[in-house]
Amino acid sequence: MDASVKEKSSHDDHSHHEEAFIWKYVFSIDHKVIGIQYGVTALLFLFFGFTLMMLMRWQLAYPGEAIPVISGLFSETTMPDGIMLPEFYNSLGAMHGTIMVFLAVVPLVVGAFGNYLVPLQVGAIDMAFPKLNMASYWVYFVGGIVMLVGFWMPGGAANSGWTSYPPLSNIATTGQTVWLLGMVFLITSSLLGSMNIIVTIVQLRAEGLTWMKLPFFTWAQLVTSFLLLLAFPPLEAAGVLQLMDRLTGSSFFMPSGLVVSGEVLDIAGGGSPLLWQHLFWFLAHPEVYVLILPALGIIAEVIANNTRKPLWGYKSMVYATIFLGFISFTVWAHHMFLTGMGTAINAFFQTTTMIISIPSVIILTALMISLWGGSIRFNSAMLFACAFLPMFGIGGLTGLPLGLTASDIHLHDTYYVIGHFHYVVAPGTIFAIFAGIYYWYPKVTGRAMNEMLGKIHFWLSLIFINGIFFPMFIQGLAGVSRRLYDGGASYAHAQDYLYLNEFMSISAWLLALAQIPFIINFFISWKSGQKAGDNHWDATTLEWSATTSPPLGHGNFEVVPTVYRGPYEYSVPGKDKDFTPQNEA
Repeated sequence: MDASVKEKSSHDDHSHHEEAFIWKYVFSIDHKVIGIQYGVTALLFLFFGFTLMMLMRWQLAYPGEAIPVISGLFSETTMPDGIMLPEFYNSLGAMHGTIMVFLAVVPLVVGAFGNYLVPLQVGAIDMAFPKLNMASYWVYFVGGIVMLVGFWMPGGAANSGWTSYPPLSNIATTGQTVWLLGMVFLITSSLLGSMNIIVTIVQLRAEGLTWMKLPFFTWAQLVTSFLLLLAFPPLEAAGVLQLMDRLTGSSFFMPSGLVVSGEVLDIAGGGSPLLWQHLFWFLAHPEVYVLILPALGIIAEVIANNTRKPLWGYKSMVYATIFLGFISFTVWAHHMFLTGMGTAINAFFQTTTMIISIPSVIILTALMISLWGGSIRFNSAMLFACAFLPMFGIGGLTGLPLGLTASDIHLHDTYYVIGHFHYVVAPGTIFAIFAGIYYWYPKVTGRAMNEMLGKIHFWLSLIFINGIFFPMFIQGLAGVSRRLYDGGASYAHAQDYLYLNEFMSISAWLLALAQIPFIINFFISWKSGQKAGDNHWDATTLEWSATTSPPLGHGNFEVVPTVYRGPYEYSVPGKDKDFTPQNEA
């Protein structure tokens, strides 16, 4: 009996044993269920993080005015008479950044999409370590809950920014301790998940699935997992050291002679606040590519399928992705040009920052050329994918002045920086997430989302998200600081540009309303959407061509597939149909 028949037999035997609900859907070891758990949890965190931002936008648009309707939900210690205190604004800023990056976007692109799709795309019956996979979700969930507990701590949640810079973070309120504990859980979760994805791709690929037959999405997940595995440990170590500074009186990051409220702190001293910055940004710049590489993988799958032609320059995209992952470890200190590192070190990091733009441009250019001559289907997923390209391009281009020491002196810590990285992450990565949801929703549920609602969601989101972030470039060039709780009202030189605060805030609230069609679509389609076939989009990759929609229970495939061809054989001359699945001989 060959291996595929053996695996099918064991799956059949297993399917006769009905699992209890708690083991099937709560503490499941099925990668598909865990992927859905990650996705639902991360979407809830995404909504919560967006809500925090909307509160901040009120304060920036109307500083000193009471928040209408909802101000009664907050205590007098954070909003006396409904007016936001600076300390609470700082907590909102710190938690918004932390939640959106570590609790929402990364768990979506890696935990949800990676968990659900990687085993299906490589022809594996599950992740390499199913129980470790379950542990990664629950450690993430506990970390998220620990983070949120900070809001009920004395002094409120963490208020030292999402970067937790010492010495401010070392002397902050109890919420900062909770933040650090939550980060330790979240980092541990990412390490468990990334090891699992790497081993699954390397060891469990289907017969015939050589490296250059892998879908680009799987390549992106592989490189991303290496980034997580190599970059997160320094931050976890730094988090433990900062916890020791706060709880045991050590001084890894606390300098000598620090004066707080007019008194010199009685500490041993000798610590370096800059050491934290180096350890933090050694993770946080590869973290940018942890956000963007899976997004590029999603976009590549959607574009190839909806243009009905192979990806242009597939191999160059793969090599560029590998190079991007490698060089992302050599650019972290461009966040630290103003710390006095010296011209030689500044020049090195300035050079590597310019170099790292090259592989990004290669991938983006290949995706844009892939559109040329295609018979494009403009469904909801494809609209988000097409919009991703110029939005990510704006984010990348506006980052170049920040990588040059001379221009960064003026732009550092202004709203220009906020606009730059939000164009990468919001109309960039989050648009890719929406594209992925619309594209793979039929695979997960067996039903398709409503296209009319999807297109309404797209156009409203595209308009209002640019209304939020594009004016930030104007304010940043005018010198408006990113961390002023009154939106710059105390700045004499920025008065001519503060009217944009109200415009951006209204755009943010309208963007929130624009998500209502998506939410309705998401839940209504789950039960009553149009039934989808097993290969709803006529795709070539294994998750579509070798499984049912939704896939079978724990085991995925009736017969473990064999791969005979590349991932994107669309519109091959001489073929009867315009696509040839990977598992078709």
